[in-house]
Amino acid sequence: MPVSVVRFNLVEPGASPATLGARYRAALDMAAYADEHGVTTVQTEEHHGVDNNWLPSPFAFAGAVFGATRSIAVTVSAVIGPLHDPLRLAEEIAVLDLLSGGRLVTVAGIGYRPEEYALFDVDWKRRGRLQDELLETLLKAWTGEEFEYRGRTVRVTPRPFTDPHPLLLVGGSSRAAARRAARLGLPFFPSAHLPELEAYYKEKLTEYGTEGWTMMPTAETPLLHIAEDPDDAWARYGEHFLHEARTYASWQSGDIHSAVRSTATTVGELREEGVYRILTPQECVTAGLDNLVLHPLAGGMPLEEGWRSLRLFTDTVLPALPA
Repeated sequence: MPVSVVRFNLVEPGASPATLGARYRAALDMAAYADEHGVTTVQTEEHHGVDNNWLPSPFAFAGAVFGATRSIAVTVSAVIGPLHDPLRLAEEIAVLDLLSGGRLVTVAGIGYRPEEYALFDVDWKRRGRLQDELLETLLKAWTGEEFEYRGRTVRVTPRPFTDPHPLLLVGGSSRAAARRAARLGLPFFPSAHLPELEAYYKEKLTEYGTEGWTMMPTAETPLLHIAEDPDDAWARYGEHFLHEARTYASWQSGDIHSAVRSTATTVGELREEGVYRILTPQECVTAGLDNLVLHPLAGGMPLEEGWRSLRLFTDTVLPALPA
């Protein structure tokens, strides 16, 4: 059966505190509904200082989701590692791992927006070294034993629920990211379908004498919306998808690879491109996708339309998929 994911980034251009609060609460209700109806994963992410209110605190959101659910996993894809204090992040993830019974998956990347580093007064040029320190510190901290950190002896408690540690993947689309993952014996999460980078990661595992595996997006990983009448849905809500696609594209330089990168400048181009897809329930069932990523609140989507999409997905699509 395909992996089923519900993605939330809580974007809402021009939101007031009241409307954004309602969006956050709706996302939690949707996560609970998805959990009750067999969706496997909630996916969220981290971006800072974005005018359209892109979620900046994925672990706070993950904790709220865990409090509202019983079995669904939450994948943070990705946390911008160098922006975080390593010891504090070790504590945050350990507590969430304990609260959830091991349902948290963290993908650690280094980001691609210098302005986010400037916001937190973190040196962009040191991001690789900071990422190395972060990952090494997390792995040591989660042992519960004392270790040397920046010239002093420290110990982090509590130990996480998952043994030997919470699921932690290294994300990215560069050879440096692949080397980092292999050196530390951590699984690798390429940000797009990059078989040549997966092969390089496996070469480095052999070279370092470590073990690991790859969680790589398939060649087709569209962001989905389910509607009985896709033509009508594109006409009504296409601008929400285009807003998000254009925002994301504006952050991407030529050497950044992403499974959901769009070059569209109009709703028509976006529909033709296929990165975002509005499908009928039957079309979704027969699409042959290995990963079904529903994005019910994309780009500030009206809450009622997001709910319609989610209910069609859980009540009509999922029961019809092959076991």
